[in-house]
Amino acid sequence: MTDRGASALRQTNARFEVGPSMMRWQGNELVIDVNEVSGPPVISRVRGQIRLTPSAITGVELPLTADGAHVWRPFAPRARIEVDIDRPGWQWEGEGYFDANFGTRALEEDFSYWTWGRFPTRKGATCFYDATRLDGSELAAGFRFAEDGAAETIALPPKTALRRSFWAVRRETRADTGARPRQTLAMLDAPFYTRAAVETQLDGERVTGVHEALDLRRFRNPLLKPMLAVRVPRRRNWRFA
Repeated sequence: MTDRGASALRQTNARFEVGPSMMRWQGNELVIDVNEVSGPPVISRVRGQIRLTPSAITGVELPLTADGAHVWRPFAPRARIEVDIDRPGWQWEGEGYFDANFGTRALEEDFSYWTWGRFPTRKGATCFYDATRLDGSELAAGFRFAEDGAAETIALPPKTALRRSFWAVRRETRADTGARPRQTLAMLDAPFYTRAAVETQLDGERVTGVHEALDLRRFRNPLLKPMLAVRVPRRRNWRFA
């Protein structure tokens, strides 16, 4: 990841470029070309391509605040993905998804904590979004997506605690009563954020999906924010040739 200025942005209806990397729709596939530099401790060039084929595109949008300043958009809750990065062992294919968060304010202006999870099931995928806003109100939402993109809200199973992350970020997800979720693969650990593969039980089915937890009280700490500039380099004046 690299932070870049407006001169490094180009966009059309089917193509989005930021510096030397881009994503574009090619037929029914979303093709992502990666050409970036990794952050510390190992700084090196990362090049490759990711191809994502959705089973369907949804029209679901979930406002995360009453005024719609933050929105979650699950474009493709179920997809196939192919990854080909120019490193030994960084080639694989399997289950994938494509979603995004949009907002007109900084996250820390409206939230103190949230968790999110997306779990593939035999019939599609199930997603949970739980958040605590700064005013003390709570967001709790669950969706079940079919293979054809049809979506329905679902009754929420109880919140269940997960073991804290490497940086001791509090974590919880949804699970059947009595079931105990567990991390099966660490993906990203930061002092304020964690992403991992998590196994849980939903409607009697054991499922493994992607889970994240974000502690925005920690993120607001002025000692932590400068760490982002170390991990994510800035190229303000990069321009297309």
